[in-house]
Amino acid sequence: MDIKVKTENIFIDRSEIESMRHEAGRALDRLWSGKEDMTGWVQAPLNMSEKLIEDILNVADAVKDEAELFVVIGIGGSYLGAKAAIDALPKFEIGIPVRFFGTGFCPDDYLETIELVKEKNTVLCVISKSGNTTEIKAAFETLKPVMAEKYGGEEEAAKRIIAVTDKEKGNLRKEADEKGYVTFEIPSDIGGRYSVFTAAGLLPMAVSGIDIRGLIDGAKEMATSPDWDVDGTDYAVARELLRRKGERIEVMEVCHSRLEFFGQWVRQLYGESEGKEGKGLFPDVMMLSRDLHSMGQYLQQGPGGIFETMVLVDRPFRDTEIPGGDLAGRTIGELNRIMAEAVAKAHAEAGISVIEIHIPELTPRYYGQLLYFLETTCAVTAMLEGVNPFDQPGVEAYKAEMRKLLKK
Repeated sequence: MDIKVKTENIFIDRSEIESMRHEAGRALDRLWSGKEDMTGWVQAPLNMSEKLIEDILNVADAVKDEAELFVVIGIGGSYLGAKAAIDALPKFEIGIPVRFFGTGFCPDDYLETIELVKEKNTVLCVISKSGNTTEIKAAFETLKPVMAEKYGGEEEAAKRIIAVTDKEKGNLRKEADEKGYVTFEIPSDIGGRYSVFTAAGLLPMAVSGIDIRGLIDGAKEMATSPDWDVDGTDYAVARELLRRKGERIEVMEVCHSRLEFFGQWVRQLYGESEGKEGKGLFPDVMMLSRDLHSMGQYLQQGPGGIFETMVLVDRPFRDTEIPGGDLAGRTIGELNRIMAEAVAKAHAEAGISVIEIHIPELTPRYYGQLLYFLETTCAVTAMLEGVNPFDQPGVEAYKAEMRKLLKK
């Protein structure tokens, strides 16, 4: 476990964290037992077959050879994990642009995507277990005729459509089988926000040029790390203890611009897993140092009820030195470290708990460790909280109301 968590600047006694480790360990055992619904993600990196990895890489290579643009139609967990990784990680292999579509109903986004598909040689990838989500249906039904017109009919267009869906059931599976789309499976025991280590996340990453083997290896290392038996659950425990003491908002602060969308992935993971039955921390995301000049004042002297979790990259992939002036000889990476240290110190002195998560470098291996660590932390926190980490009845409520309105 190369990810390091520092809890020195939180207003909880270490003995409280240590006393809850056993309870967190029981939650971890439940996740690994195989008896809990929707926990297929826990062992997914370990159980992933070489054939599946090769199939993903082969399809990705075929897409890169044929297309100039890969359009991924998905929403929520069907796109956030892949989008975050593509933004975060350097590309060491040849890739093509990946555009994410179907994330809302913005007419401008629709028109821009239609024009791009008309202009560029395109492969579509639609990601949905059922195919019934309104955002997905609207996006897919909009682009299919554009593809058919561009490539000379539905049959030719179907050769350029990939479906990532349920193995056996659902409207998208039925259509994929009838039309002959290339398909990948979303395992039935893995929910969308925990699907980053399935084809839903890995295929778009591979098309973009990310080393997905490195990512999977990192997740395997984290899954099998002996540190889980010592202090691996301390972040989950600290989050729950802070919630019980009255904190209501966790601000995830990323200090690297390439991690901004990673923050959006964490926000969905935490919010949808924990926010139930009147419980849960509200997950916010800030980019430092940028957002210190818009929200730093609120954090420092606002009404409270907030703690901060800083995600820090210890060694930048690249760095640059300032050539002149008062800061001559300082590197930008050095200034970033000093800024983070100053924030942690100033906010802790103001009575705000500050947790630090350190990732050595932004590489696929370390990033894979980070993703798996946060997925597990989230599930354990929800179990300590006493809610089901894997359902989302509130989301289903809005979907049901939307279906009613569409029938009018």
